[in-house]
Amino acid sequence: MALHTRDGGLVMPNAWDGLSALMLADAGFEAIATSSAALAATLGRADGRHEVTRGEHLAHARLLGRLTGLPVNGDFEDGYGDTPEDVAATVEAAVESGLAGIGIEDTSGNPDQPIRDFDDAINRVRSAVNAAKRRIVVTGRTDNFLQGRPDLDDTIRRLTAFAEAGADVLYAPYPPDLDALVAIVTAVAPTPVNVLISPADKVLTVAELQKAGVKRISLGPALYTHAMEALRQATKALVAGDLTTATTGMSFEHISDLLAHGTNQPQPAPLLTHSSQVEGRST
Repeated sequence: MALHTRDGGLVMPNAWDGLSALMLADAGFEAIATSSAALAATLGRADGRHEVTRGEHLAHARLLGRLTGLPVNGDFEDGYGDTPEDVAATVEAAVESGLAGIGIEDTSGNPDQPIRDFDDAINRVRSAVNAAKRRIVVTGRTDNFLQGRPDLDDTIRRLTAFAEAGADVLYAPYPPDLDALVAIVTAVAPTPVNVLISPADKVLTVAELQKAGVKRISLGPALYTHAMEALRQATKALVAGDLTTATTGMSFEHISDLLAHGTNQPQPAPLLTHSSQVEGRST
């Protein structure tokens, strides 16, 4: 059974560099994702403002896949382009780069109007699906809640339209609470739903999210920010003269072992088998 349609679905953590990807693979995760926010931060740039190029993100995703041999889902913002045709070109490039999945948001990169008009957003996802030709998993994502638009009805309307356009997975980061999450899952069934960590009001367990019907759990930049907090604490200790606390961490021998294990991995497998049929739709 494909990862998205099996009982429980999957947890798909987001890596930000080669070593973090190898650590996730070593921990036993079956698939990983990029994080546009974490990638942008590592480059000293802002997320969601078209400051990272398609080529840079593709190279980053290829690295994660080559090192781990795992399916990699690309968190590709709005699809890197002004038009639906640009989105299609991005999807084609992702397929050629060996990615197993790609996410397309309804964001615009314009802080004055961060969410695209409904028809524009749907056309972009439809273009992505048509370009994918079932060779790569397409996630249709609306960022209403992230962009200060707490409109559950419009969020469900957009996700439903993404599903009707052929999106394989649906995603609306940080619905306000569990009731809203369940409403989303119910409205778009049987299409699998991804959740970013949890609803906005409370962090739930994996089991609780699975009980709510979530099929994929991603972490966005959370693991990256967790690591950066550890670095912040180490630098505070260093400023205070505490060399022991500042330099306690994973041994470089272990890092070297992970890097040595990560070379020459096989081609990543697809995230989702499109031949799996659920109620007449490929999922």
